Amino acid sequence: MRLPQIVKQNGTRADFDVARIRNGFQRALHKRPVPTEYVDQAVERIVQQVLGLGEREIPSRQVGEMVMQELYKLDKVAYIRFASVYRSFQDAADFRDALKEVEPASPRRKPR
Repeated sequence: MRLPQIVKQNGTRADFDVARIRNGFQRALHKRPVPTEYVDQAVERIVQQVLGLGEREIPSRQVGEMVMQELYKLDKVAYIRFASVYRSFQDAADFRDALKEVEPASPRRKPR
C-alpha cells in the first residue's frame, strides 16, 4: 500500500513523511525518559493507522491528532509540549486546560 498525501491547512499537499513524524516525537520527547523502541512503535502505529484509512489524501490535522494520542500514552510532559505548539497556546489558561487533560482525577477526601 502507498501512504497518502497530506493536505496542509493552507491547502497545499505533501507526501506523508515518516521522518517528520519521528522528528515531532523527538522534539516533544527531548530529555524525557522514553526508550527509542517505544517511539519506534508509536510511529509504526501511526503509519499503520494512516494506511488503514485507505485514503489517497488526509488532513495534516488528523495526523497531528494521531501524534498527540501516541504522545499522551508515552509521556504526559511530551504531550503538553507538542500540544502547546500544535494547538498554538496563547496564554497560561491554554496550558492549564491541557494540564487538566493529563492530571489524574484526585480522589475525594473522606470527611473526618
